[in-house]
Amino acid sequence: MPRILITGCSSGFGQAIAGRFLDKGWEVVATMRTPATDGLPLSDRLLILPLDVTKPQSITSALAEAGPIDALVNNAGVGMLNVLEGADIDKARELFEINVLGTMAMTRAVMPQMRQRRSGVIVNISSSVTLLPLPALSIYSASKAAVNAFTESFALEAAEFGIRTRLVLPGSAPETAFGKNAVARMGMDVPDAYGAFMQARFQSLRNATEKTTAQDVANAVWRAVTDVDAPIVLPAGPDAEALFQEHRRSAA
Repeated sequence: MPRILITGCSSGFGQAIAGRFLDKGWEVVATMRTPATDGLPLSDRLLILPLDVTKPQSITSALAEAGPIDALVNNAGVGMLNVLEGADIDKARELFEINVLGTMAMTRAVMPQMRQRRSGVIVNISSSVTLLPLPALSIYSASKAAVNAFTESFALEAAEFGIRTRLVLPGSAPETAFGKNAVARMGMDVPDAYGAFMQARFQSLRNATEKTTAQDVANAVWRAVTDVDAPIVLPAGPDAEALFQEHRRSAA
């Protein structure tokens, strides 16, 4: 049976993606920095492994234990909601290390086995924030825009060996712990001069009526992996779909 490896499975999108593929009969390798079973279904087709995408030895060890995989989902990532002046540049560097270089490192690590078999699918989880400029998201948006550019260019290389590469762009998902985890890891020390600006931003987020669920993302990833005719970019969630259509209209 086919096997998929998913990074960032400690909560949210990663867990939903893992659940979807288990439901469909796949073998699932769910990875996270600190292995835990919370939120993941019980299954003899589920293997939980430690993995830090910023550490080469961790990547090597996880892939050796996982064995051959048919699909990779680069879901591990961290957010940052802050104005540029409020952001610690060391934290921004850490964010790029995880979101961008971690995605590249995992992709590079699985390529030899997929290239040898001349088959495989790599799905990178980006974000719909890349579809238009948004306040207080300049650093996070930049990291995900880099993932987009990397994926679309790398897809041309991978296609030479029968490997499909796709991008999934989720919208805002307040039901997940993504935002809380981002603040805990990256901080949110907003300068006083931006206080009113950030309050208006928070109110705008609270007032949004269209939101993305973890299942929306799992659905998009399932299509990206299993539908050979799926487009390279798939929005996930009604808010992401609306932004995607707006972006396409403005680019036309």
